[in-house]
Amino acid sequence: MSDPVRVTSTVQLDPAELRWRFSRASGPGGQGVNTTDSRVELSFDVARSPALSDVQRSRVLDRLGGRLNAGVLTVVAAEHRSQLQNRRAALERLVEQLQEALAPPPRPRRPTRPSRGAVRRRTEAKQRRSSTKQLRRRPDR
Repeated sequence: MSDPVRVTSTVQLDPAELRWRFSRASGPGGQGVNTTDSRVELSFDVARSPALSDVQRSRVLDRLGGRLNAGVLTVVAAEHRSQLQNRRAALERLVEQLQEALAPPPRPRRPTRPSRGAVRRRTEAKQRRSSTKQLRRRPDR
């Protein structure tokens, strides 16, 4: 894995910035369950990464604040039996989370008012409904 990891068109992570840890996955297994370290933990230090600009770093720290531990984003993958597949899954998850966090914020909503015709139609519908319910009442004696 010597190629840079492309997150967006402007952000590429140096593979040296990624820390990989391997351990035994929990759950049922077969013959290799006690010998293979197929569970993968992938860590990326968001707070100290030179791949992110100051604006991008603050955006990621703000949006992923609950997932970060001391400025480090950690992703775990253990759903596959092979370590290689779990490495790919962890890397994909890391890239997806960084892409979502780096996405620009949505444009603010422009407040609008209902048209005069829409207000009129709404009040007429309410009056029709009211008269329908009045007709269902018991007549006065």
